[in-house]
Amino acid sequence: MTTRHDRSEAATGPMWERTRRRVREEITDVALALFLEQGFENTTVDQVVAAAGISRRSFFRYFGTKEDIVFGDLAEQGPVILAALEARPDDEPVWEALRHAFAVLNTQVAPQRGLAIARLVATSPGLRAAHLEKHLRWQEQLAPEVERRLGDGDAPPGLRGQAVVATVLACLDAATAVWLDRGGKGGIEDLERLYDQALTTVRDS
Repeated sequence: MTTRHDRSEAATGPMWERTRRRVREEITDVALALFLEQGFENTTVDQVVAAAGISRRSFFRYFGTKEDIVFGDLAEQGPVILAALEARPDDEPVWEALRHAFAVLNTQVAPQRGLAIARLVATSPGLRAAHLEKHLRWQEQLAPEVERRLGDGDAPPGLRGQAVVATVLACLDAATAVWLDRGGKGGIEDLERLYDQALTTVRDS
């Protein structure tokens, strides 16, 4: 006999989570296509829900704002990057540790979606502001661990950690901009190579 508890557990179990994730991804892909075609600012939530074949109520169950379609998952990756950084050996050079930590992003976003997001950020003032806010959040989360790894120094507490993380994020943005200019050729592997070159330039200069 199936109880109400069994039905409730099934509704919130792994299958439900997979279904929810799949629906969210489908809405995201539809919305990104519209954003690229019409421009982010020129596309309304009503147009997204019409194209996706869902109601506004359903849309807001998955996304709080239109910006969340673009950055929802990425904005929450700060703790994931931090966990990857904390898992690196303490005696590993901090630049190398951060390089490996940020590599987890490549497993979170499909290459074509990453390219679409990069194109949208480059053409939308609103998304650029949201992108900066996301980076500031990551910087706040990562800086204390970087500071710990750097050990004692003459600089005021927190300065070196903030500076290093800000520099790494700037290198990531520079690599993404060049990757976008190249049309995303070479996929994620090319983006990683450009990122490594940017980090090497800063580290060795």
